[in-house]
Amino acid sequence: MKYAVIGTGAIGGYYGAKLAYSGQDVHFLLHSDYQFVQDHGLHVHSCDGSFHLPSVNVYQRTTDMPHVDVVVVGLKTTNNHLLAELLPPLLHEKTVVVLIQNGVGVEQDVEQTFPGIQLVAGLAFICSAKTEPGVVNHQCYGQINFGNYSCRDEHVFNNLVEEFRSAGINTGVVDYAEARWRKAVWNMPFNGMTVALNTQTDCLLKCTYTRSLIRDMMMEVIGVPKALGINTIGEDFVDKMIQMTDNMTPYSPSMKLDFDFQRPMEIQYLYTRPIEIAHEAGIRLPKLEMLEAELRFIDLKR
Repeated sequence: MKYAVIGTGAIGGYYGAKLAYSGQDVHFLLHSDYQFVQDHGLHVHSCDGSFHLPSVNVYQRTTDMPHVDVVVVGLKTTNNHLLAELLPPLLHEKTVVVLIQNGVGVEQDVEQTFPGIQLVAGLAFICSAKTEPGVVNHQCYGQINFGNYSCRDEHVFNNLVEEFRSAGINTGVVDYAEARWRKAVWNMPFNGMTVALNTQTDCLLKCTYTRSLIRDMMMEVIGVPKALGINTIGEDFVDKMIQMTDNMTPYSPSMKLDFDFQRPMEIQYLYTRPIEIAHEAGIRLPKLEMLEAELRFIDLKR
């Protein structure tokens, strides 16, 4: 299949590069580092084996790009207002759009802008960063799970999964709603806490007090899907996420990197929307609501 990557950063850049390296036809939208990648290619420094793509299909405007079968969106959700302009030139009637984005409620909002669009959620479990032009630093993990939100073409969905696997990416198929909340169990505590306390994941877990707080926040999160009728995310998953993070390379999550580099933080979909959904289900998240208020204060102060 033919792919387009919108948002060639730490996530879109990594998965798009892996697909291109495996021989797939991939087209990348770039802005600030367009000329660098045009001249020098795309570099991936990876714990699973580094590689270099010396020649890459790169563009500055989607109007110059071909119609594709799959659009991989790696944009920050703070830039989703741009999709109304960016997506249409890439779409044909069967195009599937994969949103590899953080948070809860993303697909619903994109669907409102593009009624009838075929959407797949991409849930990435990866430690990756892009802090210089044309270079993706992949530190650990790398799995991606796909949850079918509104893709009507089963053949295209299955091809998507198989082509990611053929590119050497650990790829799973999951229930959409369950997967979004599973991701939130890790994202909601760690993203905001690393910003609020100006630290990394390992330091939060090494301190008895913040380790306990992180666990409490995770337990708050799992109460929401339970109230929504999703009964497959339990306390054992919380313990698994904490153990996984214990074994992880010391890491600054995406929100911490956005804060460090003076970029807008993804508070809306990581905190505000899931908290609203919790309230609608009759659930309060007191510790996470406090964290959201602190993040709003930090954001306004900047």
